[in-house]
Amino acid sequence: MLRTLPAVTTSTLAPVQDLNLLRTFLAVHRAGSFTAAAPALGLTQPTVTAQMRALEQQLGRQLFQRLPRGVEPTPFARELAERISAPLDDLDLVAGGNCELDGRTAPVHLAGPSELLCARVLPALAPLVADGVRVHVATGEDEELLEQLREGRHDLVLTTLRPRGRALGITELAQEEHLLVAAPAWAERVEAREAGTPVCAALESVPLVSTADDMPVVRRYWRTQYGKQHPAVGPALTVPSLHAVIAAVRAGAGYSVLPRSLSEADLLSGALVQLEVPERPRTTPLLLVRRPGAEQNSATVRVAAALEEAAAAW
Repeated sequence: MLRTLPAVTTSTLAPVQDLNLLRTFLAVHRAGSFTAAAPALGLTQPTVTAQMRALEQQLGRQLFQRLPRGVEPTPFARELAERISAPLDDLDLVAGGNCELDGRTAPVHLAGPSELLCARVLPALAPLVADGVRVHVATGEDEELLEQLREGRHDLVLTTLRPRGRALGITELAQEEHLLVAAPAWAERVEAREAGTPVCAALESVPLVSTADDMPVVRRYWRTQYGKQHPAVGPALTVPSLHAVIAAVRAGAGYSVLPRSLSEADLLSGALVQLEVPERPRTTPLLLVRRPGAEQNSATVRVAAALEEAAAAW
């Protein structure tokens, strides 16, 4: 049922006549900056700034404090956002034809890394899709996807990057472990190293396969396990995806650091070998980030719940 929009007034405040000002305010509150809110609203940043000044003049209250990056809502702004968010979201659902008046819910816009989506997320959502839930999936880099979520282009984003912004809902789904792996022939060479030689030293003569020249995943592993900033020798082969890394390493191109979720089947079959079992496993939190207001679509709630349930076994 559509909720009644409460009057944003007190004994000393005039009522707000233009709902568009409140929509702009809510977008800024959720995005954390005027600049990030503008694309979601189809406005320019100067227009958003002007509308916020007009709203502050009508209310007689300051709504945001400027920060070096973005804005910080005042206590009054937080209370205002809490009061108007649900009614405005309901109005927007009706205006956009996304409510359940026709018996169908709007599609859920979900985004995340392509490898994770293929390996774990899509299998977890298959029963919901079979039950009639519509899901639109996108892929990309963490920062890009989170920015698009703030702009309203996604409802849910899977990421290993903790976003800024108090209005975003964040749930930790799992801890992803990263493993140092190679094909059996290279693993035998590493195992045959001289006594007292660390694994990282033995790998200096083994080609490295990575998704990027700056090899962020490999560097994080080296810092965690060896206290070094990076391997002594950079990547011999750079490929565009983790699936390509697995294919190359499985074929004997060299070694890499891979998520357990993507390499576990090859480890069980013997196509890949874990080169060491570290005392301090290298893990990364996998987060599910929700757009404020996304819960107004019951299908989004079902998708989030399904991912949280499936993640218990990840």
